[in-house]
Amino acid sequence: MKKRLAWILLAGALALPAQAGTLDDVRANGFVRCGVSQGLGGFSIVDDAGKWSGLDVDICRAVAAAVFGDAEKYKAVPLSGKQRFSALTSGEIDMLSRVTTWTMTRDVKHGDFAGVNYYDGQGMMVRKNAGVKNALELSGASLCTNTGTTTELNIADYFRANGMEYELVAFESTAESLAAYQDGRCDVYTTDQSALYAQKLRLSEPGAHIILPEVISKEPLGPMVRHGDGNWSDIVRWSLNAMINAEELGINSQNAGAMKENKDPAVRRLLGSEGSFGEDLGLTNEWAHDIIAQVGNYGESFERNVGKDSPLNISRGLNRLWTQGGILYAPPVR
Repeated sequence: MKKRLAWILLAGALALPAQAGTLDDVRANGFVRCGVSQGLGGFSIVDDAGKWSGLDVDICRAVAAAVFGDAEKYKAVPLSGKQRFSALTSGEIDMLSRVTTWTMTRDVKHGDFAGVNYYDGQGMMVRKNAGVKNALELSGASLCTNTGTTTELNIADYFRANGMEYELVAFESTAESLAAYQDGRCDVYTTDQSALYAQKLRLSEPGAHIILPEVISKEPLGPMVRHGDGNWSDIVRWSLNAMINAEELGINSQNAGAMKENKDPAVRRLLGSEGSFGEDLGLTNEWAHDIIAQVGNYGESFERNVGKDSPLNISRGLNRLWTQGGILYAPPVR
């Protein structure tokens, strides 16, 4: 009886139609559909010519370079915090790279995180003339933020833990919440600290506002993919890892070609001079070389978009390599 049941189950499985993976769909479309924010300086923002840029956008570009050998073969799909997970699970996008915090609930319910491309924490911005020096002076304050984010939960935890009252004024889009703060509809604007630096520059008088010193949460931000497609998850994960490993190995957009002849085995494996690591992903062995040559290593991307070469001028901080006092670390290609 057990043998008969096993044959029935096997026959049923064989009768099911074969399901194409995300990689096949992406290749059929000719581009990667990548969910990004609706406009956050340094992370994902579009210029007047319709060209997107930012730290999160560079992850989209890295995956496009890995799959197609062309970093521009992606389509940015701007999404609000409320829209992003349904867009991913419904198949509207192939991946999400939108300042999204890795939490247990999101990892279990909405998709698989493929790594961390920015270690962040939630902060708060107030007007200088309010005379507030730290967050513990904010009891009774009203706070503007985005709905559908961990920001709301973190604020609730922080104020409850410190026995303080508050009023939350939440909006679906970043533009709405920032405008409300600008117009005086709330006392505080709160979001990830990296975003506070970007949004402060958009205010009419940036110098009239200060970012308080407290960091009230852990916000590991990273790209996401749908559950159930291990190969696509591997491609997105290792596209990010390739950028981090490249910085550690001294490979950048300017020397990626020449470094293929380097004698260091770790360099040769990453750039495809040895092994078949690209083939294991269903890609060419040039996959990592194309990412680094066209997008750059992690350090190049960071400094260009949010670091010293950008208007935000954010310090690397925790996002330094582990060899330089930070916690940025990628598994090796071997």
